Amino acid sequence: LLSAERERDGSDPIHCSQRKDNRKAAIMLPKFDPTNPLATMSVLEDVTTNVKKIQDSLLEAIISRNAQTKYLRGFLTGQFDKQSFKKNVPIVTYEDIKPHIDRIANGEPSDLICDRPISLLLATTGTSGGIPKLIPLTAEELEQRILFGFLYAPLVFKHIEGLTQGKSLMFYFVTRESETVSGLMVRFMITCVLKSVNPTNSFLWDRVQLSPHAIAICEDTNQGMYCQLLCGLLQREHVARLGAPYASSFLKVIKFLEDHWPELCSNIRTGRLSDWITDAQCVSGIGNFLTAPNPDLANLIEQECSKTSWEAILSRIWPKAKCIEAVITGTMAQYIPLLEFYGGGLPLVSSWYGSSECFIGINLNPLSKPGDVSYTIIPSMGYFEFIEVVKDRQEAVHVPSDPVVVDLVDVKIGHDYELLVTTFSGLYRYRLGDVLRVTGFHNNAPQFYFVGRQNVVLSIDLSKTYEEDLLKAVKNASLLLEPHDLMLMDFTSRVDLSSLPGHYVLYWELGNKFRNAKLDPKSNVLEECCLTVEESLDSIYRKGRKNDKIIGPLEIKVVKPGAFDELMNFFLSRGSSVSQYKTPRSVTHEEALNILESNVVSEFLSRKTPSWELHELHSSR
Repeated sequence: LLSAERERDGSDPIHCSQRKDNRKAAIMLPKFDPTNPLATMSVLEDVTTNVKKIQDSLLEAIISRNAQTKYLRGFLTGQFDKQSFKKNVPIVTYEDIKPHIDRIANGEPSDLICDRPISLLLATTGTSGGIPKLIPLTAEELEQRILFGFLYAPLVFKHIEGLTQGKSLMFYFVTRESETVSGLMVRFMITCVLKSVNPTNSFLWDRVQLSPHAIAICEDTNQGMYCQLLCGLLQREHVARLGAPYASSFLKVIKFLEDHWPELCSNIRTGRLSDWITDAQCVSGIGNFLTAPNPDLANLIEQECSKTSWEAILSRIWPKAKCIEAVITGTMAQYIPLLEFYGGGLPLVSSWYGSSECFIGINLNPLSKPGDVSYTIIPSMGYFEFIEVVKDRQEAVHVPSDPVVVDLVDVKIGHDYELLVTTFSGLYRYRLGDVLRVTGFHNNAPQFYFVGRQNVVLSIDLSKTYEEDLLKAVKNASLLLEPHDLMLMDFTSRVDLSSLPGHYVLYWELGNKFRNAKLDPKSNVLEECCLTVEESLDSIYRKGRKNDKIIGPLEIKVVKPGAFDELMNFFLSRGSSVSQYKTPRSVTHEEALNILESNVVSEFLSRKTPSWELHELHSSR
C-alpha cells in the first residue's frame, strides 16, 4: 500500500522520494507472520524500544503526506516541521472537524483532510449523544489495525497455559452497513475486521475460533448469537477461551443463554435446529455441528442451567475454559463483579485499548488483576500527545485553560493525561476524551491505566460529576447489595430539574444471585445505597447538598429486568452496534428517558445528608 503513493512534482517542497517511502514503511507496523510467536514478539520489542524515533518520524510522515490538504494547509502556511505543527494546528474535538467529514460524506474529495482516498467511515457507538460519530479511515490504516490485533495474540498464549488445547468461543456481531449519500461505506470497527476475513486468510480464523466465520457475520443479532451459543454447547469440551469485545456485550450473551437454554437443549436433544433460524449462513454453519441427536449432552446442560444459582455457570458448562477475554477497563469495570460471579474464578483478560479513532495500546500482562490493568502504547499506531490533567483541592478534575501538552516519551509516572491523536487518515491533535494514568514503562514505551472519560456526566449548579467519579460512587454503593444476594446488572443516570432544588437520579437494574431470592420489603438497603453514592462524590457536591442546600437528595429508581435491553435496542435503532454498545452513563434523550421511566418499579431517596466539613474547602478529603 505504501509503495502505491503517488509521485509529486519535483518542485513541490514536500516531494516524497522513494527513500522517504522506505522510511515511512519502517515506522509503521511491518507485515509479519501472525502464526509465528517469535516474529510477533520481535516486532513488539522493536516498536516499544524505538519510541521517540518512531513518533518523530511518524509525525514527519503524516505532515509530509498531508500538508497540502485543505485542512492542514490553512494552519501550516508553508512550515512543515514538528514545532510549527504543535504551535499552529489547533487541538480539536469531533464537533470541530465534523463539517469537514460531512463534506466528504456528501461527495467532496478526501483531500479536504487526507492525502489518500478515505475508503470508509467508521461509526462510533454513539450512545453518549445518541447519534454515531463518523471517523475517516483509509485502507492502509485498516491494514495497520489488523496487524495490531495480531500483536497481542501470542501474549495470551504465553501467559495462560492450555489455550492451545482448544479454541476460542468469542462472540462477535456485525451491524448492517450503510452508505452516505455519495456512496461512501459506513461501518463499525468490529464489522470491518470480521468482513476483512476472506478465502486467503480464513485459515487464521479457523485455527483460533470455534464458531464458523459465516455465523459471526450474520446480520441478524439474535440468530447469530443463538447459533454461536449452540456451536459452543455442542463443542463444550473444545472451548479454551470465552469472551466478546466488551464486558457488556458478553453479559448480553449470558442473559441470552439464560433466556434460551431450554430451546438450545431441545435442539441438541433432537438434533434439529429451531425453525426460526432462517439465515442461510447460520443454517449452513451450524449444520456441520448439529448432525445427530445428543440427549446426554442436552441433559447435562439442562442440569447445570436449571440449578438455583448461576454462580460459576460458565466454568460449569465449559469446564476446559481458561479465561474470559473482554475489555473490562473504564466504564466496563462496573461489570467485573458480574463476570466474576458467572465465571467462577476464570481469569478476566483485557487485551487491548483502542477506539474507532485509533488503536492505541496492548496489555502485556494478561493475568494482571482487573483493577491493575495497564496498556503499553504502540507508537506506530498514531502520533500521540498528552494534555496534563489536574485535580484541584476540592477534587474536581479539569484541564487548565492553557494546558501543558507533552509528547509520548515525556509523560511522567503517576500523572494523569488526556490523550490527543494524530493519524494518517485525517485526524490532527484530536481529543479522544480519555484520561490515562502513567503506571510505568515497557522498554521505552509508557504504560497507562485507563482512568475514564474526561466528560461531565451529571451537573447541578457548581457541582460537576465526571464519569470516573460516578462509576466509583456506584461501585461503593453496590457493595451494600451483596449481603442481600443482589447484584447491580446495569445503571445510568440523569439530572432532574423538574423541581427545586434539582437532584441526581440513578436508574438501577438489579439481579438475584439465587432464583426466587427477593429483597425484604422492610430493608432500607437502597436508601443506604443512595447515601453511599452521595458520600462518595466530591466535596463540591456534598457542600451543595449539606451546606448550601442547592442540590436535593439523590434518588435511585429500580427498573424492571430487561429495561436496559430496551434502552440498548433504542440506541441500536439509531445506528449503534451490539458488539460495541456501551450503556450511556447519563441519558438526556427524551425517548430514552421515557423507556427508563416506563420500567420503574420502585423509587428510593437519601434520607440523610452526606458529610461535609468547612476544612474541605482548603484541603483534599
